[in-house]
Amino acid sequence: MQTESTAVGVILAGGLARRMGGGDKTMRKVAGRPILDVIIERLRPQCDALILNANGDPTRFAGFGLPVVADSVADFPGPLAGVLAALDWTAENLPDNNWVVSVAGDSPFLPRDLVNRLHKAQRENGTELAVAASNGRAHPVVGLWNVRLRDALRQALVEEGIRKIDRWTARYHIAEVSWPTDPFDPFFNINTVDDWGEAERAAAIALK
Repeated sequence: MQTESTAVGVILAGGLARRMGGGDKTMRKVAGRPILDVIIERLRPQCDALILNANGDPTRFAGFGLPVVADSVADFPGPLAGVLAALDWTAENLPDNNWVVSVAGDSPFLPRDLVNRLHKAQRENGTELAVAASNGRAHPVVGLWNVRLRDALRQALVEEGIRKIDRWTARYHIAEVSWPTDPFDPFFNINTVDDWGEAERAAAIALK
């Protein structure tokens, strides 16, 4: 039976990783392990099901044991397309589950209380969205989404051409949940080659 704190987790890995020279950032290693493996380990215990949003040949992720769900909107429109794909997947495969939690595929140090705290904030504020924050900055890619938003999101993507995630979420009342950044930022994301040194330093603490 579903409870208020259940959610389908989606790891958003549908981007092109241009700043990293292309390829799958989730397959690159931190502390000797693929980023995707680390994210799965931290997120799976918090979710009823876990899926991967990725485009291209899904067999390259076969070793991770996750359903791979591609964007349904063409031309790599960004993380909103991945969120939509996850909302649609949940509606079709787990129709009793009303929530999806999304995380970035390049953030390996996610908090282990992510889903519970997002749900708590959503309930207390009566919102359909909750997002994570740290260091005074919101991270809208890391959020809790009500499945019933999927038609409105599809319209925004397909008919309105909206691509920036915070432009769409600004239409809704959002509950924001902040995490501390000491001794490391749990939402640190590896965007560039220069980020790897910092990632390894954080991994020495986060992945003990």
